[in-house]
Amino acid sequence: MERLTAQEEEIMLYIWKLGPCFIRDIVNEISEPKPPYTSVASVVRNLEKKQYVSATKFGPITQYTPVVKESDYKRAFMSKVVHNYFTGSYKEMVSFFIKDRKLSKEDLRELMDIIENEKES
Repeated sequence: MERLTAQEEEIMLYIWKLGPCFIRDIVNEISEPKPPYTSVASVVRNLEKKQYVSATKFGPITQYTPVVKESDYKRAFMSKVVHNYFTGSYKEMVSFFIKDRKLSKEDLRELMDIIENEKES
């Protein structure tokens, strides 16, 4: 799965949120100051080339549908981050966030509850 640029990721987040949509739908979702329609259209065409979205023509307009699931992209992206920055260890990554005070004891308790609930399922 090819890595997206920051701009592509931002637009892709709107597409995942909207589902099948048109360029105008995406532009309408973006907060002010809105980028030009043509800029958004260019990014979406790049996403189509990278096979993140598919295009369906309806006369003069094109509808775009996500092909890659958001969860699949997150999984692939996070796997690369863990591999590149935490020697492949999710434990090391969590430890980093604890030491950097990005995760509290309450956060860890919630994570443990999630882990325990997953074991029971």
